[in-house]
Amino acid sequence: MKYYTKVNNEEYEIEIDHENEIMVNGETYRIDFQQLAEGGLASLLINNLSLEAVVEARDENWEVLMLGKLYTVKVQDERTYRLSLARGLSADSGEGDVKAPMPGIIIAVPVAVGDEVKQGDKLVILESMKMENELRAPRDGVILQVKVNTGASVEKDQVLVIIGEQEAEE
Repeated sequence: MKYYTKVNNEEYEIEIDHENEIMVNGETYRIDFQQLAEGGLASLLINNLSLEAVVEARDENWEVLMLGKLYTVKVQDERTYRLSLARGLSADSGEGDVKAPMPGIIIAVPVAVGDEVKQGDKLVILESMKMENELRAPRDGVILQVKVNTGASVEKDQVLVIIGEQEAEE
């Protein structure tokens, strides 16, 4: 089965033909993936490298927190991907919320209302479970609202920043 995946603006073609093997852009990887019972935690073994990640569904995307970095991931099967290309659909417009993937304390907010950001720009640094996690812009846009300050405690799924379109100047 073939899938098309977009991870923080990078596109990947993934083929799953064998139980413990996948191909990503033509390169083969041996994998073992186990979803653990607690809070979206996943255990990954990729070519004998052990990783842990927090994986959570968000709207039409997935958010993956791994090695202190948050990744926004969109996965489509081949049919859905080709249909969206044919229709010219894009998820890179409209307003978007950046939410806390887990409870924690805000360490820094290096953006302000009105700032233009590019996909992947750092928006918030959240400390959780003694790790600093960089929350990055899921797409290009303008900061419409910053709903937290440095030092604030936040809950899982709390909206931290709202990104929108640049308004046309008159």
